[in-house]
Amino acid sequence: MHMLAMLLQDNQPNPEMIQKMVVAMMAIIPIIIIITIAIVMIPCWFILKKAGFSPWLSMLCLIPSLGTLVLLYVLAFAEWKVPAAPMASYPPPYPPPPQPPYPPQA
Repeated sequence: MHMLAMLLQDNQPNPEMIQKMVVAMMAIIPIIIIITIAIVMIPCWFILKKAGFSPWLSMLCLIPSLGTLVLLYVLAFAEWKVPAAPMASYPPPYPPPPQPPYPPQA
């Protein structure tokens, strides 16, 4: 950031400084792209596995925008191979508490 501020202050940009900035960006941008792909691909992997699909379909996320869109349409409109959850049965109600003993009547 400091170099960018210096670049903007000078009237004539120094070609050596521009070259250093380009080399630094060429090192940083691929790392940012890999992190971004992992942030999208890992949740897709688990969602596909839980939905009964092959988790390898999450590789569609490698295609920018279009791959993720296709994956969303596959998940939205395909028949999921997950068995239906059983109906929850409720336990019987608790019995009423015992009544206190009554005093004897005369």
